[in-house]
Amino acid sequence: MLAAAQRLRRREDFAATIRNGRRAGRGALVVHFLNPGSLRPGVTSYSPASGPSGASAVSGRDVPFDGGSLDSGGLVGSAGPVSVTGTTARAGFVVSKAVGNAVVRNTVKRRLRHLVRARIADLPAGSTLVVRALPEAAQARYDALEKDLDAALDAARRPKSRGGRR
Repeated sequence: MLAAAQRLRRREDFAATIRNGRRAGRGALVVHFLNPGSLRPGVTSYSPASGPSGASAVSGRDVPFDGGSLDSGGLVGSAGPVSVTGTTARAGFVVSKAVGNAVVRNTVKRRLRHLVRARIADLPAGSTLVVRALPEAAQARYDALEKDLDAALDAARRPKSRGGRR
């Protein structure tokens, strides 16, 4: 089980990570990783509902962003300011009905939570991680999920190459 401070719970946090973070898929998993310190140069604000330097769809306001970590002023959402400390990384999980019935989905989530719990301390402070399980995760063995997660995390954290696709 992840500590409460390490879990993503709000829809806006999931959306911000998926829209603005780096994506990497390996095997039965897709990982979305957002490190606030690695946003584009020149980005001065961060809004969870619309991303960097855009007006929030929820509140209509931007939240100041100092370029290194989200300030303790928090993110503004429909429930008011939410304190986001830069001391811990946070993670969330997406397991759709395509993976299987409720028993299978909960088993997959438990396995993923256990795997992420051992790796969350290695993530940069203030970063967010969303792990999305693909239907193949239902039949995947624990060690296969572990390899997929490690490979996807490495790929998502790796800096972008300068060259384009050819």
